[in-house]
Amino acid sequence: MRGFESLHPSHFLSLRRIQIVAELKIFTGNAHPVLATRVGDRLRIDLGDAQVGRFSDGEVSVEINENVRGKDVFIIQPTCTPCNDNLVELIVMVDCLLRASAAR
Repeated sequence: MRGFESLHPSHFLSLRRIQIVAELKIFTGNAHPVLATRVGDRLRIDLGDAQVGRFSDGEVSVEINENVRGKDVFIIQPTCTPCNDNLVELIVMVDCLLRASAAR
């Protein structure tokens, strides 16, 4: 019987991955949700619950429907055409997540 077998480095790596994944959130705007879904599938992380739309006057509306306090948040939002609309959507999403106390 080998001593300290339960302290194998691979055990720490799997526990560390679980901890890192628990602290990550991925959100997407309306520019390319399929890309964000594929990235989330590849990383085995669900997309964050957010509603991104427009008010009746055409302004961007973003509502984050889950707790992001202290989490590392990534937004997948390409700036392809229409680039002005996609950039404004990205900026409003960043502002909304910072106000919701995302760590970075």
